[in-house]
Amino acid sequence: MINIGSRRIRQVKMSLPKRFSELVALVSVSTTVFLFFHTQVLNSRIQEIQGILTASASGISAHANSLVAPVVPSTSRKLIRVNGGVTTFTMPKEMYNVSVLNNTRHALKETLFFNRVPKVGSQSMMDLLQRLSHQNDFRFHRDGTQKVETIRLTYYEESRLTTMIDMFVPPSSYVKHTCFSNFTRHGYSMPIYVNLVRDPIERVISWFYYIRAPWYIIERKQAFPELPLPHPNWLKKDFETCVLSGDRECMFVPGEYHDGVGDHRRQAMFFCGHDEKCMEFNGKWAIERAKRNVEQHYSVVGILEEMDITLEVLEKYVPKFFNGATQVYYDNLTVMQKINKNMYKPPVSEAVKNILRKNFTQEIDFYEFCKQRLHKQYVALVQLGSTHPKILG
Repeated sequence: MINIGSRRIRQVKMSLPKRFSELVALVSVSTTVFLFFHTQVLNSRIQEIQGILTASASGISAHANSLVAPVVPSTSRKLIRVNGGVTTFTMPKEMYNVSVLNNTRHALKETLFFNRVPKVGSQSMMDLLQRLSHQNDFRFHRDGTQKVETIRLTYYEESRLTTMIDMFVPPSSYVKHTCFSNFTRHGYSMPIYVNLVRDPIERVISWFYYIRAPWYIIERKQAFPELPLPHPNWLKKDFETCVLSGDRECMFVPGEYHDGVGDHRRQAMFFCGHDEKCMEFNGKWAIERAKRNVEQHYSVVGILEEMDITLEVLEKYVPKFFNGATQVYYDNLTVMQKINKNMYKPPVSEAVKNILRKNFTQEIDFYEFCKQRLHKQYVALVQLGSTHPKILG
C-alpha cells in the first residue's frame, strides 16, 4: 500500500504542467518586488515624520524670540489687553502638544501649591484663588503674616511643610512665600505647582518702594508693635540715586550668597529650591536648576505682564482650581488692580535699568524661559482649538 501511494504522488507531480511552475515563480518575484517598493515608500514616510518631530523638538527648546518670530503674516493675532494696550502675537509654525506641556496630568492628588514670589502680582492671584475656591468647590489655605519671612528652609522645616500640605483634604490649595520643595524627597507625592514671575528689574524696583510705602510700614507696625520704625533717611531714598551712588542696598553683585539686604532679588531661587547653591545671585547653576524644576514640576508659571494669556492657560491646564478665572478676574478688576498698588513709586530711567540688566543676565534669562514656556502652552491650546486669540479690528 505504501509503495502504491508513493507511485501515485510521483505520477501527480509528473503530470503538473511546466507552465504552472513558471507561474508560481513569477508570482513570487512579483510579490518580492511589490514588498520592496512598498518598504521604500514606508521608509520615506518614516523619515519624513522623523524630520517633522525633530523640527518640532528643536522648536520646543528654542529661545523665546524664535517662538514669536514672524512665520506667516496671516497668522498674526493682535491681543486686546486689559489695560488698553495691544500686543501682536504671531502664531508659530511648530505644533505643540498640550499633554506634553501639562504637568497637571502627573498629579496623584488634587492639592495645589502656590509658592508665591513677592512683587509679581501674587497677592492679586491669591485673592483670585480664594474667590475661585467658592465656585470651584475646593479648600483655600494660606500662610499667616510673618515677622521675618523665611524663604529658604532647613531639611527639617521643609519636612514639616510638606507633611502639613500633604495632610490637606483634597481638593485643597495652599499659598506661601517659600522656595520650591521636592515632596518625593520626604515620602509624599508632588502637588500641583503654580507660580508667577515678573521682569526682574521691574520687580526689584517695585520691592524697593513697596517696603517704604507708608501703608506697608503702618500694617507691619500694627501686626508687630515691637518692630522699630525705619530711619527717615532710609525712607527718603530714591532708587536711581541709590544705584548711581553705589549704595549697598542697590548693589546687585553676581555670585554673592549672603548680601544682608533681604530684598528678594533672587526670583529664580523660588524655583531652584532650598539648596545653598540656590542662594547664589545670578548664578548659572541656580538658574539651570530652576529651569529644570519649572519644566518638570510646574503646571503653569504665569507672567505678570501677560495676565490675559496667564489666566487663559491656568483655566485650561489647571481647570479644577482655575475654571472661570478670567471672568472672575475681570468682574473684580478694580479690586484686583488696587491690591498692593503703590502710589509712591516714581519712574526709573532706562539708563539706570540698563545698568542693572548687566548684573541680572541669568535672572533675565530665567524670566524669558518662563515666558517662552507660557507661550508654548497658550499656542498649543490655540492649535488644538480650545481657545482663540481676541482679534482686534
